Amino acid sequence: MADARPSFAITPNRGLGWIYLGASLHAILTRLKSQPQLYPQIDLAYSASEPVLDPIVLNLQANGLRLRFDGPDQRLRLIEIVDFSKSSFSYKSLDLVRRTSSSSETATEPVPGPSFKHLYNRLFGPSYPGEYIAPNSGGSRGTYVLSWPGLAARFAIRHKSWSEKADFVSLLSSSAASSATSLALFSGSSWPEVRASLYTKRPQLPRSLALVGKLADSVPDEVEEVVIHGGGSLEMFRRTSLPFMINLNETTPQDIVAELGPPDAIFRKPGNGLSIHAGGASSKARRPSRSPGLDPHLGDHEQSSTKSYTDESENDASNVEEAQDDETTLEAFYNYFHHGFDILVSTPQGTNSASVNSSADFVVTKVFLHGNIPGSYPFNRHRRSRWRIALDDNGQPLDLTSEMRFKEISDILKDVWHSSYRDVEEENRMQRGMVLNRGWGVGDSPESSIELLGGFEEGPPPAHQDSKGAGGEASMPDMSNTELFGFPGVLFEVLKNDIISCLTVYQHEA
Repeated sequence: MADARPSFAITPNRGLGWIYLGASLHAILTRLKSQPQLYPQIDLAYSASEPVLDPIVLNLQANGLRLRFDGPDQRLRLIEIVDFSKSSFSYKSLDLVRRTSSSSETATEPVPGPSFKHLYNRLFGPSYPGEYIAPNSGGSRGTYVLSWPGLAARFAIRHKSWSEKADFVSLLSSSAASSATSLALFSGSSWPEVRASLYTKRPQLPRSLALVGKLADSVPDEVEEVVIHGGGSLEMFRRTSLPFMINLNETTPQDIVAELGPPDAIFRKPGNGLSIHAGGASSKARRPSRSPGLDPHLGDHEQSSTKSYTDESENDASNVEEAQDDETTLEAFYNYFHHGFDILVSTPQGTNSASVNSSADFVVTKVFLHGNIPGSYPFNRHRRSRWRIALDDNGQPLDLTSEMRFKEISDILKDVWHSSYRDVEEENRMQRGMVLNRGWGVGDSPESSIELLGGFEEGPPPAHQDSKGAGGEASMPDMSNTELFGFPGVLFEVLKNDIISCLTVYQHEA
């Protein structure tokens, strides 16, 4: 019977097979979920209170792997082989562990890890002395960590055999030491050197798996950070290419495609029952609003979510037929899942859509930056987009980031826009949050998720656990309900733990 275990080639400082250090959580999860026969069990552990600051751990128990990502950027920092029997591992065509001919894909007996002699003599070569970690009180075995550039192995050693003066080669070769209990891959010259900066050092490889492969030259560079300068101006900073500007109501769809490449999906915006909230592009006159409940951009935000969280194609015949008579069907959302944002292209602000005959007259009117927060309803629809608000609409300097809690951002923005309100009552009314329910599967009202983002899933949300907990499944708060808070030019979608799930940027009418 053929061995159904995945096979991985070890490349120190780079990764394990197709799993590259520096890859985004979104890219790794998407690849894993596309091959359920090889990766049948995926467990995600994270902190419910600090999901964008604390590390995220992805456990692949059926494959013997554990992947650790940083919280702010959600990039892979450490790959651990914790069970050598669940997958096949090799280095320069040499097997990491020796298997007997009787081994099979259904074998349940654990396979011992590689011996020190095998690692030292045949695979990775000589190494400097490592570190010894004494056992807890009452324990009989300590841990010895031996590292090579980009790789480290752990061995269990009888504590009574350990001595500071002992030769580690002789010690690890003796019966006092067991085979390696785990193997870790990282980026750096040694484990002691990289340990302190494991989650903060800039990764060498990109987030996108496509940018590492053979087609990297034909794939557009990835966006590292979006800086919002106010007045409808956004600056896209890229990994290696020069940054470029998006000026709302000026930048064309052709400009976007030239810089970012074709979108991953396009959603033609249909008409819906949200006009009471949305006030569409054809509205003749309207007073600029600072409240999400009155914001003319709210309906557009909802429709972006609808497409982003489904697998429908822009060529879906039923959608096209239903939208034929709608005057707004030329408007479209460009979904860039691998960049972490959506872009709405439509008629320029203040233009009567009835006078627009083709999409050639369209411009970018809104940008939606997604946080990809673990535990939230839209998790893993986009990779995480990091942003920074540098200036407000009046050109005043700010320093607000995607890692800050909304309360901190809100306090600053309330102070910035305090003088623009007529009185305290108007200020409180404009800044009151609007509840957005993302958990309902059916409905026919503007507040129902069938209107807001569509019923794309059935059954309960996937299980997850808090990385700060005791190791069991945590009792997590319901993240399906979010609140929308608006300020001039920006709209925040906020989770119950005060983390920002999505930031919408539009041009504020002064």
